[in-house]
Amino acid sequence: MLATTVNARFWVGAQGSTLTRVPVNQDAARWAGRKRAARGVLAISMVGMGLAHLVAPAPFMRAMPPWVPWHAAMVYVSGVCEIAGGLGLLVRRVRVPAAWGLMALYVAVFPANLHMALHADEVPLAAWLLWARLPFQAVFLAWAYWLTRPDGAGRSAGDRAA
Repeated sequence: MLATTVNARFWVGAQGSTLTRVPVNQDAARWAGRKRAARGVLAISMVGMGLAHLVAPAPFMRAMPPWVPWHAAMVYVSGVCEIAGGLGLLVRRVRVPAAWGLMALYVAVFPANLHMALHADEVPLAAWLLWARLPFQAVFLAWAYWLTRPDGAGRSAGDRAA
């Protein structure tokens, strides 16, 4: 009997012409499914926000700190980067670099988010909402970072043992 590992989640044994597939670790499969869903949600969110930057750039330009040059160009570039990063998450060969790129983007746009919170009177959103969204930048960073890790990484020892 020939046995080989496939996807680090299943053993495939060949006996004559019959292939059998037996789950090795259902927990790993469940985590992989969660990661796939998280990747899809983040991809859709990033493509949607990127499109918003391109279709309606005015609110994003108002959010730019005055010391950032070329407001319109920066809004369009960030929109294209969001779309590219979101789509990149869906392509197996580039999903890890895409996640790293999104992490860099979240860091790069944080000054604009902070500027919006500090100058809430210039933005058509409630001040509390602008302040409440700042900690979510860390959530997005962690989310994208998790997507750079191999399947099964980023869980506690207790989760892996189950």
